[in-house]
Amino acid sequence: MVVTGGAEVCDDSNYDRKKEQKAFDDSKAGVKGLVDTGVTKVPRMFMPPPHLRGALDAKKIQCSVPVIDLDGVGYNPQRCKEIIDKVRQASETWGFFQVINHGIPLSIMEEMKDGVRRFFELDVEVKKQFYARDGQTRFRYISNFDLYNAPFANWRDTSFCVMAPDPPKQEELPIVLRDIQLEYTKQVIRLGSSLFKVLSEALGLNPNHLEEMGCADGLSVLCHYYPPCPEPELTLGTSKHSDNDFLTVLLQDQIGGLQVLYQDQWVDVPPVPGALVVNIGDLLQLITNDKFKSVEHRVLANREGPRISVACFFTTGLLPSPRLFGPIKELLSETDPPLYRETTVKDYVSYIYEHGLDGTSPLHLLRL
Repeated sequence: MVVTGGAEVCDDSNYDRKKEQKAFDDSKAGVKGLVDTGVTKVPRMFMPPPHLRGALDAKKIQCSVPVIDLDGVGYNPQRCKEIIDKVRQASETWGFFQVINHGIPLSIMEEMKDGVRRFFELDVEVKKQFYARDGQTRFRYISNFDLYNAPFANWRDTSFCVMAPDPPKQEELPIVLRDIQLEYTKQVIRLGSSLFKVLSEALGLNPNHLEEMGCADGLSVLCHYYPPCPEPELTLGTSKHSDNDFLTVLLQDQIGGLQVLYQDQWVDVPPVPGALVVNIGDLLQLITNDKFKSVEHRVLANREGPRISVACFFTTGLLPSPRLFGPIKELLSETDPPLYRETTVKDYVSYIYEHGLDGTSPLHLLRL
């Protein structure tokens, strides 16, 4: 495996980025494989090019992403109204909030994180059978889906699986996380239904409006493994981006590192025991005509680790569907005209596969 670079490297004359990328990719060992070899320097391909060094800017403000207690949602009218108001405010200003008393047992959340760790810490020869860059396998493991497109690689490994609308067969999932991934997904789908009802009411719509539009029809699960990084100041765990879905539900461990861009400053999203992080996706911003905000976020690299997270994306992704999504007509008026043209989910999601996490959202391409 080619391992080059470090903070002292600045001469590009002999640096072959493509060669380094291919050697890394061909190893199928991921970032964890680098760490297991005892690497003490961050390889060059993980460092932003000079014009993007600002991407590592660590300036931040002391501010807190809202934490919303969902206890009472769906059965206590007074509590429901309070929850709807809090979700509306968070979705309009932050685009992010954490939820507690969400109904998913702590034991299931802990077992899901343990299952992710078990998978990524399998012997590399066992893990290699799941390594793939194409979409032919239901469950696949990859390091940097955008390795050849993004400006620089991120310090993380990832597994990906489409869990809905057509769930995988048991045998298509690795045995070390098979049962828990199926169970955790069922729980998240149930929570997602509840959240979409709250979000619908927060928009002044019928509680079933967003689900009837198809916002909850698909679910993709991305499990992230962020190994400890020897020089975390030189790279990122995940580059700045916004999510290209309707809604994301994130389970994170206690290490931290997630940051949200708020008022042009980075804000930490510290782990809250038992909580899940929820954020508005680009497609929800589009159909709400900018009433709800899809906000950029990133994950810092860390000397501690591994950091484990599980991101559940409500989207049908690249699955073929002719359904068009545009601003919801009930939210429009003469004084509030549509800001976006319609798009299919597949067309929208395709952008990130073509461009990688380059810090830009395709939302601007759809603005009228």
